[in-house]
Amino acid sequence: MTRPASTKSPSSPRETPAEGAWAAKMARLRQRPRPQNRLRICDDDQLRQQAEAAEQAAHRARLLSEAAPDDPASAQRAADTEAAAEAARTALDDASEFLTFRALAREVLEDLIAGHPPTEAQAAEGAVFNPDTFPAALVAAASFDGMSEEEAAELLTTWSAPDANMLWEAAWQVQQKSRVELGKD
Repeated sequence: MTRPASTKSPSSPRETPAEGAWAAKMARLRQRPRPQNRLRICDDDQLRQQAEAAEQAAHRARLLSEAAPDDPASAQRAADTEAAAEAARTALDDASEFLTFRALAREVLEDLIAGHPPTEAQAAEGAVFNPDTFPAALVAAASFDGMSEEEAAELLTTWSAPDANMLWEAAWQVQQKSRVELGKD
Protein backbone atom coordinates (compact mmCIF):
# COMPACT_ATOMS: atom_id res chain seq x y z
CA MET A 1 0.00 0.00 0.00
CA THR A 2 1.15 3.37 -0.78
CA ARG A 3 0.69 6.29 1.36
CA PRO A 4 -1.43 9.13 0.13
CA ALA A 5 0.53 12.09 -0.96
CA SER A 6 0.74 14.73 1.69
CA THR A 7 -1.57 17.57 1.01
CA LYS A 8 -0.80 21.10 1.75
CA SER A 9 -3.34 22.87 3.80
CA PRO A 10 -4.77 25.63 1.69
CA SER A 11 -3.24 28.93 2.54
CA SER A 12 -5.67 31.53 3.71
CA PRO A 13 -6.15 34.24 1.18
CA ARG A 14 -4.33 37.38 2.07
CA GLU A 15 -6.27 40.54 2.51
CA THR A 16 -5.21 43.36 0.26
CA PRO A 17 -4.64 46.79 1.81
CA ALA A 18 -7.80 48.05 0.10
CA GLU A 19 -9.83 45.16 1.50
CA GLY A 20 -8.40 45.77 4.96
CA ALA A 21 -9.24 49.45 4.78
CA TRP A 22 -12.77 48.62 3.65
CA ALA A 23 -13.22 46.09 6.44
CA ALA A 24 -12.11 48.67 9.01
CA LYS A 25 -14.43 51.29 7.51
CA MET A 26 -17.35 48.87 7.49
CA ALA A 27 -16.68 48.00 11.13
CA ARG A 28 -16.84 51.72 12.03
CA LEU A 29 -20.06 52.15 10.01
CA ARG A 30 -21.66 49.23 11.85
CA GLN A 31 -20.75 50.78 15.21
CA ARG A 32 -22.37 54.20 14.56
CA PRO A 33 -24.86 55.06 17.26
CA ARG A 34 -28.34 55.92 16.04
CA PRO A 35 -29.44 59.57 16.31
CA GLN A 36 -31.19 60.70 19.47
CA ASN A 37 -33.49 63.59 20.47
CA ARG A 38 -34.01 64.86 23.99
CA LEU A 39 -37.26 66.48 24.97
CA ARG A 40 -37.03 68.85 27.93
CA ILE A 41 -40.11 69.11 30.15
CA CYS A 42 -40.05 72.02 32.57
CA ASP A 43 -43.11 73.67 34.08
CA ASP A 44 -41.16 76.62 35.53
CA ASP A 45 -41.52 79.36 32.91
CA GLN A 46 -39.44 81.77 34.97
CA LEU A 47 -36.44 79.42 35.00
CA ARG A 48 -36.74 78.88 31.23
CA GLN A 49 -36.85 82.64 30.64
CA GLN A 50 -33.91 83.24 32.97
CA ALA A 51 -31.83 80.60 31.19
CA GLU A 52 -32.67 82.06 27.78
CA ALA A 53 -31.83 85.61 28.92
CA ALA A 54 -28.54 84.41 30.44
CA GLU A 55 -27.64 82.61 27.17
CA GLN A 56 -28.34 85.76 25.17
CA ALA A 57 -26.31 87.93 27.56
CA ALA A 58 -23.39 85.50 27.38
CA HIS A 59 -23.56 85.47 23.57
CA ARG A 60 -23.54 89.30 23.41
CA ALA A 61 -20.65 89.52 25.87
CA ARG A 62 -18.68 86.93 23.86
CA LEU A 63 -19.19 88.94 20.66
CA LEU A 64 -18.09 92.16 22.36
CA SER A 65 -15.06 90.43 23.83
CA GLU A 66 -14.06 89.03 20.43
CA ALA A 67 -14.44 92.50 18.91
CA ALA A 68 -12.10 93.97 21.53
CA PRO A 69 -9.48 91.27 22.17
CA ASP A 70 -7.18 93.70 24.03
CA ASP A 71 -9.85 94.81 26.53
CA PRO A 72 -9.48 92.83 29.77
CA ALA A 73 -12.75 94.23 31.16
CA SER A 74 -14.61 92.90 28.12
CA ALA A 75 -13.00 89.49 28.53
CA GLN A 76 -13.97 89.47 32.22
CA ARG A 77 -17.61 90.38 31.39
CA ALA A 78 -17.68 87.52 28.87
CA ALA A 79 -16.36 85.09 31.48
CA ASP A 80 -18.82 86.35 34.12
CA THR A 81 -21.83 86.13 31.83
CA GLU A 82 -20.80 82.66 30.65
CA ALA A 83 -20.60 81.54 34.30
CA ALA A 84 -24.06 83.02 34.92
CA ALA A 85 -25.42 81.25 31.83
CA GLU A 86 -23.93 77.96 33.01
CA ALA A 87 -25.55 78.42 36.43
CA ALA A 88 -28.90 79.18 34.76
CA ARG A 89 -28.57 76.07 32.53
CA THR A 90 -27.82 73.93 35.57
CA ALA A 91 -30.83 75.32 37.46
CA LEU A 92 -33.05 74.68 34.44
CA ASP A 93 -31.68 71.15 34.03
CA ASP A 94 -32.30 70.43 37.71
CA ALA A 95 -35.94 71.55 37.39
CA SER A 96 -36.52 69.58 34.18
CA GLU A 97 -37.42 66.07 33.20
CA PHE A 98 -35.96 64.73 29.97
CA LEU A 99 -37.31 62.13 27.60
CA THR A 100 -34.86 60.65 25.11
CA PHE A 101 -35.85 59.17 21.77
CA ARG A 102 -33.63 57.12 19.48
CA ALA A 103 -33.98 56.52 15.75
CA LEU A 104 -35.24 53.05 14.96
CA ALA A 105 -33.59 50.78 12.43
CA ARG A 106 -35.24 51.26 9.05
CA GLU A 107 -36.82 47.81 8.99
CA VAL A 108 -38.23 48.27 12.50
CA LEU A 109 -39.77 51.63 11.57
CA GLU A 110 -41.25 50.23 8.36
CA ASP A 111 -42.74 47.28 10.28
CA LEU A 112 -44.17 49.66 12.88
CA ILE A 113 -45.79 51.81 10.17
CA ALA A 114 -47.16 48.69 8.47
CA GLY A 115 -48.61 47.57 11.80
CA HIS A 116 -50.70 50.74 11.99
CA PRO A 117 -52.26 51.06 8.54
CA PRO A 118 -54.58 53.98 7.86
CA THR A 119 -58.31 53.44 7.69
CA GLU A 120 -59.87 53.71 4.24
CA ALA A 121 -60.90 57.29 4.96
CA GLN A 122 -57.41 58.18 6.24
CA ALA A 123 -55.79 56.54 3.19
CA ALA A 124 -58.11 58.52 0.91
CA GLU A 125 -56.72 61.67 2.55
CA GLY A 126 -53.16 60.50 1.86
CA ALA A 127 -52.21 59.08 5.26
CA VAL A 128 -49.55 56.33 5.25
CA PHE A 129 -50.26 55.28 8.84
CA ASN A 130 -53.15 55.50 11.27
CA PRO A 131 -52.73 58.82 13.10
CA ASP A 132 -54.91 57.53 15.93
CA THR A 133 -52.70 54.55 16.83
CA PHE A 134 -49.27 55.07 15.29
CA PRO A 135 -48.04 58.07 17.35
CA ALA A 136 -48.23 56.25 20.69
CA ALA A 137 -46.62 53.16 19.16
CA LEU A 138 -43.75 55.22 17.74
CA VAL A 139 -43.22 57.22 20.93
CA ALA A 140 -42.99 53.97 22.90
CA ALA A 141 -40.79 52.18 20.35
CA ALA A 142 -38.38 55.11 20.07
CA SER A 143 -38.31 55.81 23.82
CA PHE A 144 -34.84 55.30 25.24
CA ASP A 145 -36.35 55.61 28.72
CA GLY A 146 -38.64 52.58 28.43
CA MET A 147 -42.01 54.29 28.02
CA SER A 148 -44.79 51.82 27.25
CA GLU A 149 -47.31 52.30 24.47
CA GLU A 150 -50.06 52.76 27.06
CA GLU A 151 -48.06 55.47 28.84
CA ALA A 152 -47.34 57.20 25.53
CA ALA A 153 -51.03 57.12 24.62
CA GLU A 154 -51.89 58.57 28.03
CA LEU A 155 -49.47 61.49 27.61
CA LEU A 156 -50.54 62.13 24.03
CA THR A 157 -54.21 62.32 25.05
CA THR A 158 -53.93 64.11 28.42
CA TRP A 159 -51.24 66.73 27.71
CA SER A 160 -52.12 70.01 26.06
CA ALA A 161 -52.06 69.96 22.27
CA PRO A 162 -48.71 71.83 21.97
CA ASP A 163 -47.03 69.57 24.55
CA ALA A 164 -48.45 66.39 22.99
CA ASN A 165 -47.29 67.60 19.56
CA MET A 166 -43.77 68.17 20.90
CA LEU A 167 -43.75 64.65 22.35
CA TRP A 168 -44.79 63.20 18.98
CA GLU A 169 -42.34 65.42 17.07
CA ALA A 170 -39.41 64.41 19.29
CA ALA A 171 -40.05 60.74 18.45
CA TRP A 172 -40.87 61.33 14.76
CA GLN A 173 -38.16 63.87 13.92
CA VAL A 174 -35.36 61.64 15.15
CA GLN A 175 -36.59 59.05 12.62
CA GLN A 176 -36.00 61.64 9.88
CA LYS A 177 -32.60 62.87 11.09
CA SER A 178 -29.78 62.33 8.63
CA ARG A 179 -26.12 62.51 9.56
CA VAL A 180 -24.72 61.89 6.10
CA GLU A 181 -24.11 64.26 3.23
CA LEU A 182 -22.87 64.09 -0.31
CA GLY A 183 -19.29 65.25 -0.58
CA LYS A 184 -18.17 67.89 -2.99
CA ASP A 185 -15.32 67.18 -5.33
